[in-house]
Amino acid sequence: MSEQERQGERIAKYLARAGVASRRDIERMIGEGRVRMNNVPVEHPATFVTAGDIVQVDGAVVGEQDRTRLWRYHKPDGLVTTHRDPEGRRTVFEAMPEGMPRVISVGRLDLNSEGLLLLTNDGALARRLELPSNGWIRRYRVRVFGVVDERRLAQLAEGSVFEGVRYGPIEAGLDSRKGDNAWLTVALREGKNREIRRVMSGLNLHVSRLIRTSYGPFQLGTLNRGELEEVPGKTLREQVSGLAPERRPGRKV
Repeated sequence: MSEQERQGERIAKYLARAGVASRRDIERMIGEGRVRMNNVPVEHPATFVTAGDIVQVDGAVVGEQDRTRLWRYHKPDGLVTTHRDPEGRRTVFEAMPEGMPRVISVGRLDLNSEGLLLLTNDGALARRLELPSNGWIRRYRVRVFGVVDERRLAQLAEGSVFEGVRYGPIEAGLDSRKGDNAWLTVALREGKNREIRRVMSGLNLHVSRLIRTSYGPFQLGTLNRGELEEVPGKTLREQVSGLAPERRPGRKV
């Protein structure tokens, strides 16, 4: 047995890898007394989990960690990307098919946005894929109402400031126009909360539809609304470096 196996794994990392939540959220849950190990409340995120330990979150036992998995989901509008909604609105996770393991989202799409949402059972992977340092481009199709000024659209690539908030470079181009409605293609690398809607509002454009078509190398493709499809393990490991190889029956990894 290696030294790492004897010491175990920090509980925050263990639960993140099990898809419970991000490490930051798990640390908050520990502070709220929601995490127990061997029926004793966990008081510090540096607690180590070793073989045979029983970990519970909100009274439910967290099972053995599965291999890292990723799904593409075509989120319809009208769903919120959160596990619990204080307003009682239906969530993305309530829409998952029966038998789906516990997953968390890579980033979010707001209530009225739709399109590609990545889901994973590995909280550490989710956090990693959200980091702006990845340089992954997120592309959107955006329908707007108003007069589109293509010169101002092009200037967004230099960064912008609206209502005192500074936004990074956004690539935006006009695809088609019919009357006061237009379709744009928008691409960014770091998305602040409701960034596209707020930036478009700053250009006197009202967003009536927002569809994410890609997140880094992963595409919405032909997924129908509400449809879910797992990314093959081989593809995931080709696109995300450093992931452990898949376990195969009868083979020790």
